[in-house]
Amino acid sequence: MSLRRQTTRIVPPLLRERTFRRYWTGQTISLFGDQVSILALPLTAVLVLHAGAAQTGYLTAAGLAPSLLFSIVAGGWVDRKGHRRRVMLTADLVRAVLLASLPITYLAGVLTFAQLYAVAFLVGCASVLFNVAQGTVFASLVRPTDYVAANSLIHGSRALSFVGGQSAGGVLVQLVTAPGAILIDACSFLASALFLRSIHPREPLTAAGGRGHLLEGVRFIAHSREVRALLLATATINVFNFMEAAIFVLYAIRSLGLTPAQLGLVLGIGAVGAVIGAALTSRVARRLGVGGAFTLSCVVFPASFILIPVAGGMGKPAILALLFAAAFGGGVGVVMLDITIGAILTAAVPAVLRARVSGAYSTINYGLRPVGALAGGAMGSALGLRPTLWIATIAGVAGVVWLIPSPIPRLRTLPELRDEPVPPGRDVVAGAQVDGTKSGPTSS
Repeated sequence: MSLRRQTTRIVPPLLRERTFRRYWTGQTISLFGDQVSILALPLTAVLVLHAGAAQTGYLTAAGLAPSLLFSIVAGGWVDRKGHRRRVMLTADLVRAVLLASLPITYLAGVLTFAQLYAVAFLVGCASVLFNVAQGTVFASLVRPTDYVAANSLIHGSRALSFVGGQSAGGVLVQLVTAPGAILIDACSFLASALFLRSIHPREPLTAAGGRGHLLEGVRFIAHSREVRALLLATATINVFNFMEAAIFVLYAIRSLGLTPAQLGLVLGIGAVGAVIGAALTSRVARRLGVGGAFTLSCVVFPASFILIPVAGGMGKPAILALLFAAAFGGGVGVVMLDITIGAILTAAVPAVLRARVSGAYSTINYGLRPVGALAGGAMGSALGLRPTLWIATIAGVAGVVWLIPSPIPRLRTLPELRDEPVPPGRDVVAGAQVDGTKSGPTSS
């Protein structure tokens, strides 16, 4: 067999198409950079500015608050104005500049909490615009029957970034300081922008404005049993997950006595679970149905983090083993959750509503994250880090309760899609329309 034929068999069909491959490559680079910042940003607060529990909670909340404040408005604006790819590209460039400012002011000796909070908040604003536009661009590149496969590729990259990005982040913090490591994420946003600039998906028509325009996404969610259940489940998990996330780095460094390199290494190795989750999701979805796989992930993901407070008071080998197990199980769960919910939501929402539904969904789902972060910081200061972690990790499993009376656990395939008009002259990539209106059914 020729080398070219062997390569063709190994490479997934979607990655053989240039447009999707460029999109996927840009997102993969950006995801790796994000993992560096996820560790380096709170470590900058803890190691450089000597933050306490409340301050790390404020930092996490600052980055998440834009989802609560601006998602609905951003979704309406993007659907009305169009040019989703251009919005994503601009958001990448803005985030690169903002993050690059941190190592510059650190080297000048003028880095402050105020700047750290401001950068986290403004990067969060840019991320809101990027995220509400992304669903339409994604759907313009992938046909509905490939939603699970395409999400598996993107979240497979995310899973690999958990392994390489967090390990690299811990080592980079040791070598070039936490602010220096953040520069890697700034460069990754530039790379993402370059790849986005090289693709030109044909997008759906812009939505009409007018009275009630911004609330159409809210109304869609309110009338969809499936989407409403998904939102309640993920919002509950998010509140308690970010209550834990707000104080986790502080707990690991100060209470468990880990170095940044040890923390990054154990999280990176444990994140192999995310790679396995990405590889297994399609099989689990075929066995249990896409809704059953999502329901399972809503248990596996939050339940894994119960091992974090269990590690308190143990010896270093046991601590590392338990944190590895928590990262491994959480990685399997979160990637399975993201792949399945991404496919369900993309299938369920009409193209012309997609950004508004994404904005409304994010307002609650992501908007509750800063509430959890602030609660984690406040409770960590008042009750102590470990008791707060016990509360947050156990309560997170309660999210699955919202799914039990809904159709989600029994959902075997993607929701029935609505037929949408196909404009003439449409380009096709790998059998997929290269714009946001699809030839098949849609819902969200």
